[in-house]
Amino acid sequence: MLIDQLRGKDLDEFFEAILTLENEEECYRFFDDLFTVKELNTIFQRFKVAKALYNNSTYHKIEEEVGASAATISRVKRSLHYGNDMYDVVFKRMKKNRE
Repeated sequence: MLIDQLRGKDLDEFFEAILTLENEEECYRFFDDLFTVKELNTIFQRFKVAKALYNNSTYHKIEEEVGASAATISRVKRSLHYGNDMYDVVFKRMKKNRE
């Protein structure tokens, strides 16, 4: 995994902090404290690209609807298909939670 170079006590604590959040409002408030609007928009955009690719949208449609560049879409697609399969896990869980 690419993140292995960062793995350790500090990153563990960061993830532990995120896992303590109990609802969307706490997420809004914590992420507002943690990230700049630009940083959060970058992360959010990649999530939207992943969701669109997962739902079989085309590059052209994603570029139009999300505003992401072809390079960003390509990077996210690589993670979606050759990463740790966590997009699949997350999107399936989200779908199940909504049912």
